[in-house]
Amino acid sequence: MKKLCAAALGLVLLGGAAWADPVEGTWKTEPDDGAYAIVGIKPCGPNFCGTIDRTFNDTGEYKSPNLGKTLVIDMAPQGKGKYQGKVWRPSNNKVYMGKMLLNGNSLQLSGCVAGGLLCSKQTWNRVK
Repeated sequence: MKKLCAAALGLVLLGGAAWADPVEGTWKTEPDDGAYAIVGIKPCGPNFCGTIDRTFNDTGEYKSPNLGKTLVIDMAPQGKGKYQGKVWRPSNNKVYMGKMLLNGNSLQLSGCVAGGLLCSKQTWNRVK
């Protein structure tokens, strides 16, 4: 009986891991104003959020005041690797309507204003 319970628990745990969304993980941003970040994306409620875990500039890793802040905000899965939510740009401290498109180990992000007329884009790479 103990073996049966242990096997069932193992299947439940493996099943949960298999259900992890592919966007979850650690991502390296493109440089913005000479600095880039390592961002951890994980579930936040039914959606996904990304927090600045590490920051780097031309001298190497440094302790930015933005460490721990949320950069990817409430991204809702739309299917086929697409997500919608908001993104925060630390260099100007503004929040934009955001979209993400996941393609393997590449994540395209865009932040837009004026109903999507003016957008800025970045491509992040998964950190292994």
